[in-house]
Amino acid sequence: MITRSNLAEQLREYQIRSKHDWASVSVFSSTSNLTSTRADVVIFVIFELVILALLVFSAVSLYSKHLKLAFILVCVSLLLLLCVTIAKQVTAARKKKRRMLLPLSM
Repeated sequence: MITRSNLAEQLREYQIRSKHDWASVSVFSSTSNLTSTRADVVIFVIFELVILALLVFSAVSLYSKHLKLAFILVCVSLLLLLCVTIAKQVTAARKKKRRMLLPLSM
């Protein structure tokens, strides 16, 4: 049976779980206040390390005067960075929508 105290307890537990943030050591992220799971943070950090590696390789290829390779690597890294930012926005919107579905009929 759903009582007012049970609903209040469920709401309190949900708020405690949603407050538990995993700190992101994201280099390219300006907003790390999103509540993310550990898997999301790991995936985004891996993608950002790949982007950083691509930028380093493009600088090395520029140093060795391979302009086409440097241009391709910069374009791929920018495309990957765009995909990561879009994925972050989609997951944030999905989590915000899921948070709004919490029943607050007290």
